[in-house]
Amino acid sequence: MFKNVRFYRIHSDWPEGEEVLSGMLESVEFKPCPAYSGLSIGFEAPVENAGDRLVRSLGGADLLQMRRQTKVLPVAAVKEALADRIDEFTRRTTQQPTRREKRELKEEVYADLLPRALLKSDRIRAFYLRSESILTIATPNAKIAEELLDRLRDAFGSLQATPLEFKKSAQTLMKEIFLGGDVAQFTAGRECRMKDPSEPTSTVNWFDMELHDSSVRTHVRDGLILDRLGISFNAIVRFVLADDLVLRKIRFEGLEELDELDDEDPLVRHDAEFVLTSGLLRAVVVALKAQLGGYVRA
Repeated sequence: MFKNVRFYRIHSDWPEGEEVLSGMLESVEFKPCPAYSGLSIGFEAPVENAGDRLVRSLGGADLLQMRRQTKVLPVAAVKEALADRIDEFTRRTTQQPTRREKRELKEEVYADLLPRALLKSDRIRAFYLRSESILTIATPNAKIAEELLDRLRDAFGSLQATPLEFKKSAQTLMKEIFLGGDVAQFTAGRECRMKDPSEPTSTVNWFDMELHDSSVRTHVRDGLILDRLGISFNAIVRFVLADDLVLRKIRFEGLEELDELDDEDPLVRHDAEFVLTSGLLRAVVVALKAQLGGYVRA
């Protein structure tokens, strides 16, 4: 349900109640791509067979789902159609098209092909934690997260949101965990990424390694900086923490027990999984807040 997440603090009022929030989202409800448009973004019901509401509220969290539909035009098909269009232009005018004319021909090709293009949909889930005023968006991609925030701004009229930030840096905590410090609830996993502060684009990755080994630790002691670290939280949630506080490769221990609910109502299983995962991610955020000195006030 949530494999990668970005966190945003919400500094403005959030609509109270599932019905009110769903009603506001209707103004930005998903509609399929029109014939001559290559992109359509909007919210849809986050759960099948649970009614038409565009939000589902459970355990102090509001679940949303944005659908991002694009039209897929194979590059080879566009090139072939453009080549034919340029050949036809050359025969008709007895001269090669200029750069501007080539651009116009390419736009004509796209206009002709778009209505027949294949459709591809991506669904991005998010949930709002009322107790923390935090919106958790299930993507590591900042651009897609901003698209979701922009749709919420369209629905609400305005929305003040900033990436989650604590008073201390995530690198401070990662280094402490990595070097074996006494960090309540957090222990090092088996992967990390380091970078040279003098050459930020130069990185070294360690996968499925015993990070407590002195041969690995010495690189940090010698000056390399951790910008990603595999972490276990209470041996229940495992993830890779980045220095921008994005969580990747999230795994929840014990979710297989929910498989026993498969023979029951699918909605029951979905709700149980959502309450569990949203509650655990909230616990991670609260623990990070305690270790990193609280939220930065905006």
